Amino acid sequence: MTLAVQVPEELSARVPAEQRGAGLDRDDVRLLVSRGTAVSHHAFGGLPGQLRAGDLLVVNTSSTLAAAMDGWIGYARVVVHFSTRGDDGRWAVELRDPDGTGTTRARTGGPSGTEVRLPGGGGLVLEEPLTGRGSRLWWARVEGQVLSLLREHGRPIRYSYTERDQPLSVYQTVFALPSCDGAGSAEMPSAARPFTARLVAELVSRGVQFAPVRLHTGVASAEAHEQPYPERFAVPEASARLINAVRAGCGRVVAVGTTAVRAVESVAGPDGVVRAAEGWTDLVVTPERGVRVVDGLLTGLHEPEASHLLMLEAVAGRAAVDRGYGEALRLRYLWHEFGDVHLLLPAEG
Repeated sequence: MTLAVQVPEELSARVPAEQRGAGLDRDDVRLLVSRGTAVSHHAFGGLPGQLRAGDLLVVNTSSTLAAAMDGWIGYARVVVHFSTRGDDGRWAVELRDPDGTGTTRARTGGPSGTEVRLPGGGGLVLEEPLTGRGSRLWWARVEGQVLSLLREHGRPIRYSYTERDQPLSVYQTVFALPSCDGAGSAEMPSAARPFTARLVAELVSRGVQFAPVRLHTGVASAEAHEQPYPERFAVPEASARLINAVRAGCGRVVAVGTTAVRAVESVAGPDGVVRAAEGWTDLVVTPERGVRVVDGLLTGLHEPEASHLLMLEAVAGRAAVDRGYGEALRLRYLWHEFGDVHLLLPAEG
């Protein structure tokens, strides 16, 4: 799915909401609500009023890693984005060129055997492309403990539409939990960023429930908008039971972010029953595949070419997505991980 719209550069959210003025917090963003093709506009703090007692929010508890690190190929500086750790100990990485402004631009991947020096005396060697679909991400053999290197020398991945570097805490959501093996997401599961502890408490007090899942996101394709690669996930037994109970009752299952959709839809049978599981998922949710569990989706605003839009269409339909994005442009909503949020719900009967 590609939207026939253009997003003006000035609609990119360049800093987090809480840095745009005195007294602001994470939830000081706007909320666009689509119920079918009916659209309404709210503050994100009004989310409890858009949900019902008995609804269930599925949230991703993956924490964000400081996944960007400087490296050198010979005397040339590169930036390494660490995406995903494989079962064999290798890491999927993306090499990018510094652009001179604090961010990066795409570079040609490979070739096999390329050696990259890392801070602290470590290094990596590119071995083979991650998949046959392209050469952006490569499997690399890394010398040293990557998670320790990231803690000492890494920084959050930053793209050119942002104004400046931010501390890692800015990229953690209120739901983020440390993983027992130290793994996490290369990029923030950003749909949950506007939630605050205060808002979560209000939702719970109104009878909205939460089901935690985990999906460690890899490095996005900022330029080519490729389909997502395989990612690690886990749906706990307690969350599976809760999702099934809500579906059997009168509540709605609303995923907070496309990562939460991918996780729960990966373990849903044809009958819509969710079963606890963990491992790798290569599921790509499209309109043709459809969704079996999710009734609604809370997500950021995506680029018109982004592959995530296929998932939005699967959840809400093409007409709802077209209408919502048209309204977002008309009223100058803000895009990207620090931007405004879109709630897609079924049409009201």
